[in-house]
Amino acid sequence: MSFALLKGRTPQLPLVLTLADQSQLSIQRWLRVLPNRRYVGLAKWQGQAVVIKIFTGRKAMAAYQAEVAGFSALQAQAINCPEVLQQHQAGPELAWVISAYLDQTQSLAEAWQQVGSQPYLTEAQECVLGRALVTIAEMHLKGLWQADLHLDNFLTNGRQLWVVDAGSIQQQDLGEPISREAALANLAVFFAQLPNGLAPYLEQLLVHYILVNSSHALPIERLEAEIAKIKRWRLKDYLHKTARDCSLFSVQRSLFKLQAVWRQALPELQPVLANPDQLIAQGHLYKTGGAATVAKVEYSAGGRVTPLVIKRYNIKHLAHWLKRFWRPSRAWHSWQAANRLEFLGIPTPKALAVIEQRWLGLRGPAWFITEYCAGQDIIAHFAPYVQPVAGAEKTPPEAMLQALDQLFALLIRERISHGDLKGHNIFWQHNQWCLIDLDAMQQHQRLASFQRAYAKDRARFLRNWPAESTLYQLLDQRLPQAETLSEEH
Repeated sequence: MSFALLKGRTPQLPLVLTLADQSQLSIQRWLRVLPNRRYVGLAKWQGQAVVIKIFTGRKAMAAYQAEVAGFSALQAQAINCPEVLQQHQAGPELAWVISAYLDQTQSLAEAWQQVGSQPYLTEAQECVLGRALVTIAEMHLKGLWQADLHLDNFLTNGRQLWVVDAGSIQQQDLGEPISREAALANLAVFFAQLPNGLAPYLEQLLVHYILVNSSHALPIERLEAEIAKIKRWRLKDYLHKTARDCSLFSVQRSLFKLQAVWRQALPELQPVLANPDQLIAQGHLYKTGGAATVAKVEYSAGGRVTPLVIKRYNIKHLAHWLKRFWRPSRAWHSWQAANRLEFLGIPTPKALAVIEQRWLGLRGPAWFITEYCAGQDIIAHFAPYVQPVAGAEKTPPEAMLQALDQLFALLIRERISHGDLKGHNIFWQHNQWCLIDLDAMQQHQRLASFQRAYAKDRARFLRNWPAESTLYQLLDQRLPQAETLSEEH
């Protein structure tokens, strides 16, 4: 078989390629695919496991040369990276690099997933991030930095650390420290991808970097400003991706339908997407009629039963349709809102898909599909603490109260208002409070606008309990008042 079979997002596997030296390489699994640009696969070659990165299309040569130059620079400066076993330019639109496969390793992103749900900043979390910062400092000290800097670009076996994705390696006076401006910009890229809850620990984490590379003073204020700038850009870019066909999302548009799906879930969701109303009819209804119908549904895929929540936004009558057809549906707003929260690290059930039924582009009924949140809502969890028990004032567990503090702190930090913060829209799951029902969620640009919206959210949240109860008074004391919010939050 030939390289001509490298087409689309999922080229057939196993794929056997004949290389320039007539040896054969069998690709067993795709690690990353950018159609008609780059194909990265785990393969068998000459009796060993390898990683092959194949560059195709009109930008193939530039990408290939960047990859080769990156590996060369890393090796010259004694930065740990995989061994290059073969590099070859087959033509103006085809080239490849074969490198050794690092067995028994995991990315630092995978290591972070194992500890990321812990309260910030635990020793285990600092260990993961500190190892990355030490390697970043070593690269900076030797005139190198990685433009596409994230935790997936570091592999570890618990003892050693390797840098991968050589194609994004940049250099500036090899062997000499990079400039302060370049260091600040690159560190901002790294920190901007970490959860917002880590922001108070910026200086503590930066110590790992400074102990290795103290070539420049790194003003915290400038670094924080650069981090905020990059975060805004990344959020805007991510939300654009939720609306277009890309590696993360499958998006189809026509005059009669809009469908956006988290690509990883697409194969299993096909039966759900084909007929969501059938599943709603068979599911457990939470709400029916009126403007919306909400149901917990179950479907079988891959030998297991998966629970989902489907919310259908109904068109009640002609007048209602005339008010809705010309603007984005509430399902689409919820899709964007859920992805916004996920990106910002604010807990909410995973948004899986959105469907808008259209007629010549005019919007009709719509469906929003999410993972099922199995926990209890905050009303149920806090019910035992509304009244004093046996003459003693019983309060919720401190861990739950701290998690609530953290949720509100994140909302305040990002200037996000929920719009309907009743207790049934806040669920306890995985040791954190999750938000659902995001129809009215909004991220505010202006402080004054957010203060007004936050005051309404806070008041609605507290109305879940009697004003004379101990629980109400406890929560009222813990939650910041709207007038105390400032530009620094």
